[in-house]
Amino acid sequence: MKAADVMTRDPVTTGPEAALQEAASLMVSHRISGLPVIEAGGTLVGMITEGDLLRRVELGTAGPPAGWLAALLAPGRAVSDYVRTHSNKVRDVMTAQVISITPETPLAEVVALMQAHQVKRFPVLQSSRLVGIVSRADLLRALVQLLPERYVATLSDAELRKRLLAEIDRQHWAPRSSINVTVENGVVELQGAITDDRERAGLRVIAENTPGVRGVRDRLVWIEPLSGTVIDPPRP
Repeated sequence: MKAADVMTRDPVTTGPEAALQEAASLMVSHRISGLPVIEAGGTLVGMITEGDLLRRVELGTAGPPAGWLAALLAPGRAVSDYVRTHSNKVRDVMTAQVISITPETPLAEVVALMQAHQVKRFPVLQSSRLVGIVSRADLLRALVQLLPERYVATLSDAELRKRLLAEIDRQHWAPRSSINVTVENGVVELQGAITDDRERAGLRVIAENTPGVRGVRDRLVWIEPLSGTVIDPPRP
């Protein structure tokens, strides 16, 4: 999937000369946590987000004024901090260095960028013009549409077991040779030994995601590979 498949088109925007109160009100009324900042010609010049508004003199969160030594050594920093915490114009508070994506950017790349830069949204640009925005909320909405609804298919126990084993065989981490799977009336029972307790959760998810499975019983025994200690399966 690409950014164009999930992005919010015609996003709510603000301008660099807008009052901060106006921009904050837009975020509150539309229940969004960030706004693209657009010049009159349609060029993206920044983003203003909740994070840009955390330190404000009105909230008492601006922090103490810089001491004389700090002001002497880094006067520019002190001035910049004052402007960001006291100005009532979007241009002075917004984040100007913005990472953007295109409609063709793969979602895997979008998510990797979000994690690498610790941001919640990216403006989507086409020929330097804003055409949308992709936020974590957009990704969540797409996920809801893609997640399968739970249903019970009419499959025999033998067919369910066949599908389970096929999926287990596809996973390089799965301990296929040391486990056994049985199915009775749609209920899967996992038996055998694992050497990493995290494999227990992985096998359970495989079983739960197989259409037609009505339940899962964990009878796996965890053998700690270094000590050889046998840890009994959890009680049902």
